[in-house]
Amino acid sequence: MTNEEYIKLFHKEQLNLVAFKRLLDCDEEVLRLVNSAIKTEREACAKIAEEPWQGSPKAIAELIRARK
Repeated sequence: MTNEEYIKLFHKEQLNLVAFKRLLDCDEEVLRLVNSAIKTEREACAKIAEEPWQGSPKAIAELIRARK
């Protein structure tokens, strides 16, 4: 996930509203951000796998690992 994608996700999940809370007091918000990031990454990886191409499963794995 790029820094820009993270920032968009941070605001989408409204973590900016808890910026002054102690980390221990915003478990729900942090968990929501983590789960949203996982979902976003899974979708990006699925799109790579769905693209029409000819190659080995190893090539797909390399493309997924190269994501930033």
